[in-house]
Amino acid sequence: MTNPAERLVDLLDLERIEVNIFRGRSPEESLQRVFGGQVAGQALVAAGRTTDGDRPVHSLHAYFLRPGRPGVPIVYEVERVRDGRSFTTRRVTAVQQGRTIFNLTASFHRPEEAGFEHQLPPARTVPDPEQLPTVADEVRDHLGALPDALERMARRQPFDIRYVDRLRWTHEETKDAEPRSAVWMRAVGPLGDDPLVHTCALTYASDMTLLDAVRIPVEPLWGPRGFDMASLDHAMWFHRPFRADEWFLYDQESPVATGGRGLARGRIYDRGGNLLVSVVQEGLFRRLGT
Repeated sequence: MTNPAERLVDLLDLERIEVNIFRGRSPEESLQRVFGGQVAGQALVAAGRTTDGDRPVHSLHAYFLRPGRPGVPIVYEVERVRDGRSFTTRRVTAVQQGRTIFNLTASFHRPEEAGFEHQLPPARTVPDPEQLPTVADEVRDHLGALPDALERMARRQPFDIRYVDRLRWTHEETKDAEPRSAVWMRAVGPLGDDPLVHTCALTYASDMTLLDAVRIPVEPLWGPRGFDMASLDHAMWFHRPFRADEWFLYDQESPVATGGRGLARGRIYDRGGNLLVSVVQEGLFRRLGT
């Protein structure tokens, strides 16, 4: 059986059907809509494939416009907005069955020596990932066994995710909880040595847990759901090189939730505490049944 990390690399390997047009697979899943991180990661691959490859991505800004349908291919149309001396800009439109479902603008920058560096230290000290259980192990400990659907999902999961704080299962446990969450993550297998693949894989992962921070004060992350949620927009700034198949800490918080929308922001660090990536996302929250 193919390793889930290898399947992720394959998912990000788009088919080129014209100079600026690419086609990506959308696996047939039990989900109601295509996972947003998949669309963002594939769109970034399409953008990167139209550059010389000597300038890493330094930022992306994206909007999720319509839910994608699992099992239906997605076409990515790239507009070459700018090719400057230091910066390259690409705009990507994702189309499925004739309708635009996603827009992304990505900027690529030739690394420069600025003569100075600084960063704020991580907000808190956390245990090493090896000291923490996997999500599947936490669920097994609570339920006695992993339900069949979750077992299948765990086998397909391309990232090992370990929550720094234990999972909450009841509304009593969420009472007075701050809108914060942190996870250690890494791909479950090697992703090769192409920096663009690692950037796009981390873009995929960045959408997996970020809105947890919005939900934590409202309902348990696991167990019965009272709200449906969907990503509305997504922005990332890439500060330093990294590998997505090595452990990174994703520290997440939600500064505000109001009007049916919640804002979440995340900071991604390596094990040495170096800030690798900054992320901001807004999500739509609706009570189920309304």
